[in-house]
Amino acid sequence: MVQSQTSFESGGKLIRLDCFLPEAQGPNSPGQRLPAIIGLYGSGGDHEGMSGPAGQLAETGFAVYVLHYFDRTGLVEVEKSALLRHFPVWMKTLWDAVSFVAQQPQVDPARIGLLGFSLGAYLAVCGAAIDPRVKAVVEFFGGFPKEMKLFMRRLCPMLILHGENDPVIPVSEAYHLKEVLERKGIAYEIRIYPGVGHGFEGAVWDDARARSLAFLRKYVASSNGSSA
Repeated sequence: MVQSQTSFESGGKLIRLDCFLPEAQGPNSPGQRLPAIIGLYGSGGDHEGMSGPAGQLAETGFAVYVLHYFDRTGLVEVEKSALLRHFPVWMKTLWDAVSFVAQQPQVDPARIGLLGFSLGAYLAVCGAAIDPRVKAVVEFFGGFPKEMKLFMRRLCPMLILHGENDPVIPVSEAYHLKEVLERKGIAYEIRIYPGVGHGFEGAVWDDARARSLAFLRKYVASSNGSSA
């Protein structure tokens, strides 16, 4: 696995991307175009915590880009009071990130997915609701804001992973997203972990990681996803 960092411009700001590529597909290596995943951290801005999942996906053949979307708003972490104010700007930053990633020589622009945690999961789901370039989403303990119904243009296959006892983002958010997907007739998978709170570890994390890889292989790497 080859790790590096690049950047692009969004709204006049320089936005960083941590890049994780398979060993045979470094940034200057010609070869087969890869499916790509854009990773989105939570409200704590823990991009370093994304390195493990990103590296594991890269080792299985994905080009992975962890998006520093807080660079657009100059934040290190975000309080709840600032979420609504900054969320539309982060969505535009994600749109620009998809455009940038799609132009990378090692990336297949027809095979791009999103993976988000908590706030990043909300951002991934909302971004996919307006961006037809996103083929699938894996969302960890996030949801779909009811306000997005007014702006939703489409949806894509999604994997919903949530703890039953999450004190930060209630599990009702996962069930609401499930209902939205069912009404639209969009393929989805869901796993609610009994007794688990906000954040996964141990056997729960191992299970979630395996489900994520299988889902992304099915709906991004193989381009079998469908949207509406």
